[in-house]
Amino acid sequence: MTDDLIARRALGEVYRVSNRVDLHTFLLHAVEASGGHVLYASAEDRAPVFLGVQLDSDERIGMLVYPFRMTHNTIRNRPADEVRGQLRYGAEASWQVDHPVGRDIAGVDVTMILGIDISAGVILGLDANLWDPLPMGISFYAKESDIERARHDGWHVWEKVNKGGTKRTEARSPLHLETVVAFTPDRLIDYARLERRATSLHLDPPLRYAAATSMADRSRDDEHPHRHVLETQFALSSQQILDIIGGRKRLSVAVRGGVAEYHLEHYLAAAPGVASVVRLDMDAMHDFNVTLASGQMLRVECKNASPKRSANGHFKVEVQKTRSSKGDPASRFYVVDGFDVVAACLFSATGRWEFRFGRTDQMARHKIFPTASHLSK
Repeated sequence: MTDDLIARRALGEVYRVSNRVDLHTFLLHAVEASGGHVLYASAEDRAPVFLGVQLDSDERIGMLVYPFRMTHNTIRNRPADEVRGQLRYGAEASWQVDHPVGRDIAGVDVTMILGIDISAGVILGLDANLWDPLPMGISFYAKESDIERARHDGWHVWEKVNKGGTKRTEARSPLHLETVVAFTPDRLIDYARLERRATSLHLDPPLRYAAATSMADRSRDDEHPHRHVLETQFALSSQQILDIIGGRKRLSVAVRGGVAEYHLEHYLAAAPGVASVVRLDMDAMHDFNVTLASGQMLRVECKNASPKRSANGHFKVEVQKTRSSKGDPASRFYVVDGFDVVAACLFSATGRWEFRFGRTDQMARHKIFPTASHLSK
């Protein structure tokens, strides 16, 4: 052990290592394969390895990696179909004391404990919450079938039993289970996102398992690396755009209407008997054309319900426009044949994105306009 700094940072124990150039190189290639660019890499003869990574989206991630080699050697009294890694840094005499894992106190950088199987081209991620402090001298294992599954699929998650042994009498996890993730190099950044989330939220093994399995299909990962087109156009982050919307009442109301239409579109598309849903983003037009399986087409207008109900408990919906044309108060109201169905979004009243529907031909006409050419609320 030395008192060296990594990337000019004090990260606890820094170890001198040898014969690990291939592991260091493997990590650098994994960053590039997973869509990142290495801005900085600490020395190959020191562990842990610090990597400063930039993505195409201009996001940057600091990775503090504890890499350990995994081999396919036969181990006496162990099953023949296992791949083995061993936590070995420093002299054996130092293994009797605790070796805490380095952490970024600000939570910006992510710490990862990785087993690297170079021959298979697979990385195995250990739960950094459970393996801190590092139990030096301890071996960890994976079945060859799990490594092969990861190599084939790119991302493989499983649970393994965790129990005490001769060096560690108590189970590492109170639940006697731990979640293991094995992945190919092109998923390294995805795993860094998982570990950052799991560490910051202190996910236990079952929650970590759920988070990891949800990321098996990278398109479902909720931390998309690319900026939204509006972030680029407005030169603002998504959080800044949301703050602007939340701080302006009329903007917030308009966005709530758009969100209601979004939920309605998905609700209608999944409804039985509906063949197709077409959203119309046009002035003076209804919101959706909905074609039923029978071939009938209905014109649907989406409206938000009032947060206050009527005295009898019924929901209230204003079926009218925001304002009327100058000199024509009747223009505030919709013509009877303007659309066929009103879809009332109940979020303001119930806090849930649910809907109630009404046929316009069954609605009462406005009393002030006896021609009955407009709808009342």
